Amino acid sequence: MKLLFEKSSAGRRGVELPELDVPRRANLLPRESLREELGLPELSEVDVVRHYTHLSRMNFGVDVGFYPLGSCTMKYNPKINEDISRFDGFTCLHPYSPAEVSQGSLRLMYELERYLSEIIGMDKFTLQPAAGAHGELTGLMLMKAYFENRGEKRTKILIPDSAHGTNPASSVIAGFETVEIKSGPRGGIDVKGLKDAMSGEIAGLMLTNPNTLGIFDENILEIADILHSNGSLFFCDGANANAILGVARPGDMGFDIIQLNLHKTFATPHGGGGPGSGPVGVKKPLVDFLPKPGVEKKGDFYYLDYDKPKSIGRVKAFYGNFNVMVKAYSYIRAMGSGGLRKVAENSVLNANYLLAKLKKHYHLPYDRTCMHEFVLSDQGMPNGVTTNDVAKRLLDYGFHAPTVYFPLIVHGAIMIEPTETESKETLDEFADAMIKIREEAEKDPDLLKSAPRNLPVSRLDAVKAAREPRLRWKKE
Repeated sequence: MKLLFEKSSAGRRGVELPELDVPRRANLLPRESLREELGLPELSEVDVVRHYTHLSRMNFGVDVGFYPLGSCTMKYNPKINEDISRFDGFTCLHPYSPAEVSQGSLRLMYELERYLSEIIGMDKFTLQPAAGAHGELTGLMLMKAYFENRGEKRTKILIPDSAHGTNPASSVIAGFETVEIKSGPRGGIDVKGLKDAMSGEIAGLMLTNPNTLGIFDENILEIADILHSNGSLFFCDGANANAILGVARPGDMGFDIIQLNLHKTFATPHGGGGPGSGPVGVKKPLVDFLPKPGVEKKGDFYYLDYDKPKSIGRVKAFYGNFNVMVKAYSYIRAMGSGGLRKVAENSVLNANYLLAKLKKHYHLPYDRTCMHEFVLSDQGMPNGVTTNDVAKRLLDYGFHAPTVYFPLIVHGAIMIEPTETESKETLDEFADAMIKIREEAEKDPDLLKSAPRNLPVSRLDAVKAAREPRLRWKKE
């Protein structure tokens, strides 16, 4: 497909500007301040419209097809939430407007914080963090402030080997050292290894539950007891809470801190449709350290509370990504408690349905009932076919590839999360494609190793693309 610059034709234009009605003044600007010719492409309106419409049809998104990215919860986002987030009362309100004229928005933030506290089992939330990793950092800052207030110097954070990569990164940015804890043979934390790691230096453990293998840690209560007996805190990476909504609450499992991703579990868009939002919830001993301001209520009046002497301060401009909060609030209100429970039940059902269909054809490193996702691997694939080949071939079948090569504890990992919004028909089509690819690996492996074949762009040299990226068009 040609670029706009390559389609350009001298003298062609898609807009007519009115004649200049301001008197020209010679030498109004110094010569060195004048902009040189931009060299923009010259095209008609229809050329531009067709170009970008064609590009949009080449793109893949959750509104186009199944997006089984494990650990990402790429569920379909109901459009009614988008409509509500565009109400003038929300979009036209300046964040510095006085509380007297901002009661609706402040009420929404107040109620959303209370809903999240109830759903997750925490005493209070802050809505400020901009996304998941930012929420992790905020939680770790709260942890540090908590121990400093107690006069304790704790320097180390325990991280499972199955953790999201942002966990150790956030810990280091917050000023902690990280210590890896191995997984046991059933995919959960090695409890003995955890006990051996305990010392007065341990500030806490960051744990994803269900973890990145899609497994709920069956020793969760014992793990919490081990940490609390050591005076350490228990931090839940709650990026993927889709499997437990209305069924189990991290606060009841012993977690002291949790970060959520509204742009995953609570059906607000990822990336360009976002931005994200990563609220952080805490138990009572940490409430005083939450970022300020927070939204509070006195009688029927909602206001921003800056009177928090122990607060870690502001972590985000204004009060967080408000437009994302509106979408999550709308989603929670529309679903209700019964609807949120169905989200969890259906996400777990969909994942286990796919797992049952695919484990006969692909290696399953942890053969257990999964939660919202599961992990296969390329172990035993014939003719040197790899996970990368499987992922590229899936594109030819019209499916976005799952998350691959993560978590790192599974060699050649294929991480699949169907979410609750996909129908049985879609899951069957995806399973059929995966099974067909397994058959192709035996009969015609070159088909996989040269995939994708049916897309505008064929397989790229990944190393060259990373080391020598070409990010803009340059006229030869």
